[in-house]
Amino acid sequence: MLIHFVYILYSEQTDKYYIGQTEDLDRRLMEHNSHSYQDSYTKIASDWKMKINLKCSSKRQAIKIENHIKKNRSRKYVEDFIRFPEIGQNLLVKYLEENQ
Repeated sequence: MLIHFVYILYSEQTDKYYIGQTEDLDRRLMEHNSHSYQDSYTKIASDWKMKINLKCSSKRQAIKIENHIKKNRSRKYVEDFIRFPEIGQNLLVKYLEENQ
């Protein structure tokens, strides 16, 4: 079983956050900073830094948590997610594979 991560990147240059999911954090960060995806939102900067990552039990769980964070559409929620690890832990429980 592959492990998946939900991650939040931050660009100081643009003062923006980006939320995504992947199975390879290092590769994905490099891809964002080298603009491997020309249609990606992250092409606006080259200084993305990993602020937090959350280890998920499946890709499906990671996608559900990524969507949950994105649906909040709130910078404060993203910053609270980074500041308070228990938010991520609660989402891991909420989106357990058995409940999907």
